[in-house]
Amino acid sequence: MDDESRYQAVHSRDARFDGEFFLAVKTTGIYCRPSCPAVTPKRRNVRFYPSAAAAQGAGFRACRRCRPDTAPGSAEWNVRADLVGRAMRLIGDGVVDREGVAGLARRLGYSSRQVHRQLTQELGAGPIALARAQRAHTARVLLQTTDMPVTGIAFAAGFASVRQFNDTIREIYAATPSSLRVRKGPRQTGAGIPLRLAHRGPYAAPEIFGYLQKRAVPGVEEVLGDPGARLYRRTLRLPYGTGVAEVREPRPADGRHGAWLDCRLHLTDPRDLATAVQRVRRLFDLDADPYAVAERLGADPLLRPLVAARPGLRSPGAADGDELAVRAVLGQQVGVAAAVRLGADLVAAYGKPLPAPDGGLTHLFPDPGTLADAALDGLGMPDTRKRALRATAAALADGAVRLDPGADRDQAAQALLELPGIGPWTAGYIRMRALGDPDVFLPGDAGARHGLAALGAEPGAAEAWRPWRSYALHHLWQAAADPAPGPAAAAPDHKDS
Repeated sequence: MDDESRYQAVHSRDARFDGEFFLAVKTTGIYCRPSCPAVTPKRRNVRFYPSAAAAQGAGFRACRRCRPDTAPGSAEWNVRADLVGRAMRLIGDGVVDREGVAGLARRLGYSSRQVHRQLTQELGAGPIALARAQRAHTARVLLQTTDMPVTGIAFAAGFASVRQFNDTIREIYAATPSSLRVRKGPRQTGAGIPLRLAHRGPYAAPEIFGYLQKRAVPGVEEVLGDPGARLYRRTLRLPYGTGVAEVREPRPADGRHGAWLDCRLHLTDPRDLATAVQRVRRLFDLDADPYAVAERLGADPLLRPLVAARPGLRSPGAADGDELAVRAVLGQQVGVAAAVRLGADLVAAYGKPLPAPDGGLTHLFPDPGTLADAALDGLGMPDTRKRALRATAAALADGAVRLDPGADRDQAAQALLELPGIGPWTAGYIRMRALGDPDVFLPGDAGARHGLAALGAEPGAAEAWRPWRSYALHHLWQAAADPAPGPAAAAPDHKDS
């Protein structure tokens, strides 16, 4: 887009571009998201910025009407696998707050200077400014949804001092921390931190919640309620402590075009808030661009009916990449239901118990270090599967395979394929979900083969669906599971975990 097309998006209040760019108004000193309901400013008074941090660095304050800091993340970081894309995913996961810029650069395999230069060149802000913008948003959430003391919020959000916290809040929101809290009014009821996790465009919630429910491992995950009003709950292993995330399925009356998912986080340490939010967002694929996906996949006459039947279908990621990899190996060749049973047995035998059960949630999923040396007896697995599981866990534990948000996808996939017992299907599935790769088409997948055959498509047809083959795969799987929307009905259960 050029600035003129950006201005047209602002003039039409096009929410498709929320989070993709930000506009700032010179006469008011305020920056907004493109869909802000305020009167459209004159073109000569508008500047455009690629990130909220860049707008803040130029001296603009966040709009109080459209709250641009709550916009969905740019879908670009889901697609891109280069230095900037990897860096943005790591910054979102809180690496700069925990490890500094040097730690970020070390994970990326570049110098701090190179990382700063490329981020500034593309986003108008370096890693410190980008992390600062995220800290400010975290602080605002804690101010407006909890009764924590202001001093505690400053350090929980990642600020080095109360003075730095106060100065940042005044600069970004043109308000003091106390006034932000007062302006919000009464606290929301219930334990935990209530959040609205924004997304752009339609969101196929019934399909996503159904996908996660089918694969929920007891002890670590549970899904309560009936379709249309389900509550997905799971435990989280976080840098400073543990957590429980609850995400509510939108009611059917809300339609597919709601702007957010309701979430509540229960954290043992509030410093984990930003990290927990990003991991839930990745699990539910909330930063995707459904318009771009639909444009490419819907252009194929074979896929068009499936895309039209399920607008906003997402490709679920993972709250914990290491956990997803272990579960993928555990469930090889046994089908979804058997993989869930094996996962539950593994959690009961090797998972870390929570201090106190929380409903049906009792454990954290076993960490790779524990599984690398585990006997794995009594789980009903063949010795070859045990060896593959232990080898995978050992590679994750010693860093030979990295599945964090900043991992290089090609390198991780190659490292996985070098492990005993892991073939292209398993490596691809891990790449798709643990690393959030939107362009994976699993070789040898039964559901995909059947779907292609039912559509009358050749095996090579998936090449035309780049860079969104992961989403095409989910359309084929959904059509195989539900005969109503498309021709790929009565497909055999695909090999999945």
